[in-house]
Amino acid sequence: MNITHRNPIQRRHLLLAGASLAAAGLPSLASAAKANAAASTWPSKPIRLIVPYPAGGINDVVARMLGDQMGQTLGQPFVVDNKPGAGATIGMAELAKADDQHTFAFGAISPLTLNPYLMKVAYDPMHDIIPVASVMYAPVYVLATTAFRGRSFADVLAQAQTRQGVSVATSGYGTLAHIMVEQLIRATGGKFVHVPYKGGSQLVTDAAGAQFDLLLANPFAPINALIEQGKLRVLATTGPQRVPAFKDTPTLGELGFDKANQTSLFGFYAPRNTEPAVIERFHAEVNRIVLSPEMRQRLRKLDNVPRASKQEDFATAVRKDYALNGVVIEQAHIRVE
Repeated sequence: MNITHRNPIQRRHLLLAGASLAAAGLPSLASAAKANAAASTWPSKPIRLIVPYPAGGINDVVARMLGDQMGQTLGQPFVVDNKPGAGATIGMAELAKADDQHTFAFGAISPLTLNPYLMKVAYDPMHDIIPVASVMYAPVYVLATTAFRGRSFADVLAQAQTRQGVSVATSGYGTLAHIMVEQLIRATGGKFVHVPYKGGSQLVTDAAGAQFDLLLANPFAPINALIEQGKLRVLATTGPQRVPAFKDTPTLGELGFDKANQTSLFGFYAPRNTEPAVIERFHAEVNRIVLSPEMRQRLRKLDNVPRASKQEDFATAVRKDYALNGVVIEQAHIRVE
């Protein structure tokens, strides 16, 4: 065994260096101890759960379902605070300025990944807000009305290469569905004519009346009814896997359109200064509930696919969509007035 001997001066320098490192580490150790202590007593008061959408919608319903169950096990009630407006950015701005370890938000990722490119927001989406836990996603259906004579997505692509092109309706300018249309245009070079609506009611009426060729929409009761009546046909869906109700229908990813294979992803968020130990506990509780058979069944009845994941995976998905949307919006010169 080789032993290296150091002279007294060298040893003194090593001891001083070690003492300096130990001293430098004391604040971080103290901070860690403080954070762990805070997490052990958390929650110490009711938890405010911001829902940046109106009461009664899917976000509100799911937030209350999960909040009720989490409140029972965490020992403090979840108080839902609806803060709708400006594409959910008002509620997310409210979250970003919170500073009490007891404020969270629930909703779609679009206020972080899409809206900041389209409008002025009062927060930095990649800095001020932490994605905590994913809960579910809603696939997007590529639907053909009776105006479209083709039978498959291949027929869509073929018609898009003709002078006639394909008219594609969405619920609005600057929406996720609109981004998907732009992705298809860039991937195929085809003629997809975007037909944006303001909201869903007139969109559904005109879909039934075959006022356009295709419709991109999340599943919900009126759309499901038109599918059952044969007035809409599902040509493709989106998501990491096929929709169980349409097992023979491919996803856009399977068809080779990965960038257009987007979903409406929903989850919980926290302000940037929330303690990591609190984030970890909140995330674990959400996952436990979302993975339960009862909650999975309830989410599916609401036309959503349960999606529990690691906290870092959810954060990565948000960052990825943010970067992807930025490129498309810039290239397509999409702006919301």
